[in-house]
Amino acid sequence: MAVDWSGRSYHAQRWAARGALAAAALAVATPLVYGGLRGLLLLVCGVAGLGLSAAAVWWTLTQRGPLRWVSALVAVCVPAGLIALFAVTLFWALLVSLTLWGLAVWSGRFALRGPGGGHHAEVRERRLPPPRRPVLIMNPRSGGGKVGRFRLREKAERLGARVVLLEPGEQHDVTALARQAVADGADLLGAAGGDGTQALVAAVAAEHDIPFLVISAGTRNHFALDLGLDRGNPAACLDALTDGVELRVDLGFAGEQPFVNNASFGAYAAIVQSPAYRDDKIGTSLEMLPGLLTGREGPRLVARAGDTTLTAPQAVLVSNNPYRTGDPFGLGRRERLDGAALGVLGVKLEGAISAAALLLNPEPSGLTIVTATEVHVEADRAEIEAGVDGEAMVLPAPVHCRIAPGALRVRVPRRRPGVTQAPPRLDWRRLRKLAATVGRTAAPSRLHRPYSAPYEPQPPAAPPTGPEEPGGRSETAGPRSGHQ
Repeated sequence: MAVDWSGRSYHAQRWAARGALAAAALAVATPLVYGGLRGLLLLVCGVAGLGLSAAAVWWTLTQRGPLRWVSALVAVCVPAGLIALFAVTLFWALLVSLTLWGLAVWSGRFALRGPGGGHHAEVRERRLPPPRRPVLIMNPRSGGGKVGRFRLREKAERLGARVVLLEPGEQHDVTALARQAVADGADLLGAAGGDGTQALVAAVAAEHDIPFLVISAGTRNHFALDLGLDRGNPAACLDALTDGVELRVDLGFAGEQPFVNNASFGAYAAIVQSPAYRDDKIGTSLEMLPGLLTGREGPRLVARAGDTTLTAPQAVLVSNNPYRTGDPFGLGRRERLDGAALGVLGVKLEGAISAAALLLNPEPSGLTIVTATEVHVEADRAEIEAGVDGEAMVLPAPVHCRIAPGALRVRVPRRRPGVTQAPPRLDWRRLRKLAATVGRTAAPSRLHRPYSAPYEPQPPAAPPTGPEEPGGRSETAGPRSGHQ
């Protein structure tokens, strides 16, 4: 629906904002009115129970012996008891409240779509001729054997690609294989494997400015998710060889190590270094976390991101473009991959009270979320344990993390199931402003202009000076690629 600030669309958005606020207020008021004093007491008990559960989780992770198991029991039983208590006491009022809250979320997102409430950027797609000499590096062990299960080698070879298989039991330098392929004349590099393999091949493709093809044959494939690719059917990624478009996205580096998703430092990075972690993830984590979270073991980190300094955090996550954190349904997703910024998430908890505040406080002091173009991670030792796109490694300290804007040319299928417009983040303050506007033109100036540069007259655009680039190389605004 096109947004027309002088017509019905803005009118609908304004009333949707009012409806969202009304539904949210009723969602809170319904159980209080129905339960009376009991409803108010239930609300207080709910908040206290959530705080106690968060503190119990902290004790579970930082203690050993009987206290750990008692804390784990509290962390499980308190939320279950609260749910049962709310259901028995409020009956239908709880269902009505949940329905109203769902209506508030839907109406709020509708109101915040478009120029009046939010904005989104379209990713530029380029239609280019198919590659002539594509080379794909495939790891047959990734994702539990997806290369063989989906017959990726056979399909790729039918489409004219040369496939390099990483044979089990052999040591392979993936970077060297990719560079050799370029030296032999490859005009496209691709990788079928986990995100760590993807990053190594992608860095070589970026170094030589040739397209890179992502084949979602790993276990999680977060990079493929944010590109909108079909993670359930990696064979569909090969359609890009014949019917593909090209995107320009950013590439991250932790020292000299490239990453397409993130680089982590601190507790998680230290745990994955353990030889026992692969065979016993839970047991190894429970054994190491008490020392790591309390600072008795592991390096003491200092992370500097722009004007922000994080001193002694338990964990630091540096991502290639920031992850969505304000929407529980969008956690782990990135709205865009071409924002030319690193996302930085730091966690510093100093006890059970900090853990409870992390859950109850909208802006907890123990959680730092910023963006920066460079991040420096220092330690009180010569080397820092890191997890780079899920791969355990040790990097010389300090580690300089940076973003290379638009360094990577990614070739993806023209039709991708994950190409959807991300819903706008709910911002109740902006909803109140939108709902309070009167008339048809007040809201755009009050809501949208603060985010724009002051208006300055622009000279008329110059006429085209030459013909369109041959081979279909004109740039057009194409569908979104799973990020905003």
